[in-house]
Amino acid sequence: MLSLPDLGSSRELKLLCIGAHSDDIEIGCAGTLIRLLQEHPGSYVTWVVLSSEGPRGLEARTSAEDLLSAAGGSEIRFGQFRDGHFPWQGSEIKDFMEDLAHGLQPDLVLTHHLADRHQDHRTVGEITWNTFRDHLILEYEVLKYDADLASPNLYVPLTEDIARRKVRHLLDHFPSQSSRDWFTADSFEAIMRLRGLESRASDGVAEAFHSRKIVLNMQS
Repeated sequence: MLSLPDLGSSRELKLLCIGAHSDDIEIGCAGTLIRLLQEHPGSYVTWVVLSSEGPRGLEARTSAEDLLSAAGGSEIRFGQFRDGHFPWQGSEIKDFMEDLAHGLQPDLVLTHHLADRHQDHRTVGEITWNTFRDHLILEYEVLKYDADLASPNLYVPLTEDIARRKVRHLLDHFPSQSSRDWFTADSFEAIMRLRGLESRASDGVAEAFHSRKIVLNMQS
C-alpha cells in the first residue's frame, strides 16, 4: 500500500488508471497523470478502458499512447463491454478486473467516483474497490449533465501549462465528442479553475478526487 509521503518522493511509481469509456480517464485525471509522470520519471502505467467499441476505441488508443509516451513503460488494455449496460454485465466486468489484478500491485489506482450518477462509471468504481481492496484508490470526477459533482477531499494543483495540455489533448483526441454541449474547452477549464480556487493552487488550477481510505505510514 502506498502512503502519502511516497508521492512526494521522486521514486518510480506503478500507476493503474481505469475508465469506463474512451475519454473518462483523460477528463478525470489527465492533468494529475501528466504531473506524476513528470515528477516520477520511469513510472509504469497500466491503462484500462472497459468500453472501446467502434471509432471511440481508436480514439482511446491514440490518446493513451500519446499521454503514456512520457512513462517509463505502459500496458493498455481494452474491454468490449456494452456502453450504458455495465450494471447488467457486472459479473463479466468483475472477471475482467480479477484477471487484470492478477500479479498487479499498483502504488496508486485512479478510477471513477463511487457516487457518480452514470451507471457505467458507478459500476466501475464499485468493482475497482471490490478488486483492489488493499491499495490506495483515488476517485476522479467526470463533469456532465447529471449535476453530480460533489465536494472532493483531495486536490492535485496543476500548472497552467499542464492545464492547457489537458484541454488541448481532449479536444484533439476525441473529435467524436465534439457535438456534445459539455465537451468544450470552457467546461474543462472551468472545473479546473473551481478546484484550483478551492485548493488555493498557486497557478489557480487543480484536479480533485475523492479518497475513501488512506493509511499514513509514519517512518521514524
